[in-house]
Amino acid sequence: MLIIDSKDCENIDKALKKYKKKFEKSKVLLQLRERQAFIKPSVRRRGAVLKAIYKQSISSGKIEG
Repeated sequence: MLIIDSKDCENIDKALKKYKKKFEKSKVLLQLRERQAFIKPSVRRRGAVLKAIYKQSISSGKIEG
């Protein structure tokens, strides 16, 4: 649960802006999207390996990103 401390004289727009920023930093939406579908650990690991291979090939100059 996110709690925003607002002063009595503070504008509601500023309070909403603070709330949105705090919500984004807490990564609640990303977790929700991840949990919508189950991904097997082996598939997740394979994706991480492919991503690492791709990044390494970009840094070595084989692929222009």
